[in-house]
Amino acid sequence: MQLIRDIPSSSSFWGATWVFGCFPDLHIIGDAPIGCYNLLGVAVTNYTDALPHLANFTPTSISQQDVINGTTQTLKKTFENLLSLGYLENKRLIVLSSAESEMIGANHAQYLVTLDPQARFFWSQSLEQDEWVGRERALLFLWEEYGKPFVSAKKVEAKKVNIIGPSLGCFNSSADLHEIKRLITGIGGEINLVYPYEAKLAETPQLAEAAANIVLYREFGEELAKVLGQPYLFAPFGLKDTTAFLQELGKILNLPAENVEAFIAQEKRTTLQPVWDLWLGPQSDWFATIDCAIVASRSYVDGLKRFLGEELGMKVVWAAGRPHRADEPDTLEIRAKLHEKAPTFVFGSINEKIYLAEANAKGTFHIPAAFPGPIVRRTTGTPFMGFAGTAHLMQEIINRLYETVFNFLPIETISSPSPTGMPPGAGKPPVNMQTMPWTKEATERLQQEVENVPYLSRISASQTWRQAAETVARAQGSANITLEIVEIALKAK
Repeated sequence: MQLIRDIPSSSSFWGATWVFGCFPDLHIIGDAPIGCYNLLGVAVTNYTDALPHLANFTPTSISQQDVINGTTQTLKKTFENLLSLGYLENKRLIVLSSAESEMIGANHAQYLVTLDPQARFFWSQSLEQDEWVGRERALLFLWEEYGKPFVSAKKVEAKKVNIIGPSLGCFNSSADLHEIKRLITGIGGEINLVYPYEAKLAETPQLAEAAANIVLYREFGEELAKVLGQPYLFAPFGLKDTTAFLQELGKILNLPAENVEAFIAQEKRTTLQPVWDLWLGPQSDWFATIDCAIVASRSYVDGLKRFLGEELGMKVVWAAGRPHRADEPDTLEIRAKLHEKAPTFVFGSINEKIYLAEANAKGTFHIPAAFPGPIVRRTTGTPFMGFAGTAHLMQEIINRLYETVFNFLPIETISSPSPTGMPPGAGKPPVNMQTMPWTKEATERLQQEVENVPYLSRISASQTWRQAAETVARAQGSANITLEIVEIALKAK
């Protein structure tokens, strides 16, 4: 039996709630214990989306007695309280099962109709499915219940585009959504619906009016795009993908090719200007010498692999999507890999940041690229997708490389003056000017350790550890550097 450590994805109950919770004209009753509301409705959204709570989510607050007798009466009481307080006025209602209610078989599909004929029950399958499947199923459920039956005979409008997928609890959704909207309108397209993030439940039938659909994430949203029946594209990462994306979208929308190319040319002179400036500077030499690992949802893993590896020439030593494929490492393997040898950059969640801290991986930088974790991505200035994402990521990488070099610079510490008023060690040559003979074994051990340091920092790291070893040798009164002294110096790093 393998120990499950640091689960990287939540359950389908959470995924469905993140989707349903976007609509201002919908209220959710979670058939769940009070702890589920505290965690899901308050803590997680505040740590990620900077929302104080989900205003349209109420738990039935299952008690021990409900586990014995069922949750029907608790659901009825919750519904009547919401009704009397006016929370259901001009709103539709969805009751959502949780892992706890599913364990006792609390399926309210038929009973709910007696309370409100327009209310619906969503069996989340929280015990069986993960967050991504839950989000996918929730989107299809919304279309089948609130969209498809109410579609009018109105024709598809040529320039209109749906963006499917952005919802609560998605990493960096505000910034990436802003960039995709900017690209669509930049070539002459029109935004129809951003579903569900910026839509009302009552607007669901309008999904059928768009000529094209952009699926923001590869891990969910595609099934709804298929059902809608119009051409669809995935949101792009990097320079090449974004250029091809705009050209293909222009064809789907029957936009003049010269207008699309004019926008791309303008982007190269404006949004992408930092990319050229950085690439033409000395920083461009660094990309081929550094390595990275990526742990994120499927969209970001696939997109970052193409951009970092194929366009920038960085070495992607390994990657793991969520949920991970059979040929990708799970959380236990990821932890072992980072403990054994951490690359220069790790794009990931709080899990990977913890693993790096455990390994004391000096010279490795963690760049947030996924949830879970207390990391807020609410502003529009941190995209990973599109042309703006290309510039932002390059800037982020260059700044972290500067930090990598800084971390190994020898720093002169300031200490209190001696009783004579002279600084300690005054009149003595600086430590880095003093040298001592090294044994062959000591030299080989140091070189072995330096090989584990990111390439860019090896000279600085070697100098730092050499000075540390010589300091230990002087403290011991040794005339040369031995293997034992090197081991002491390395343990103190």
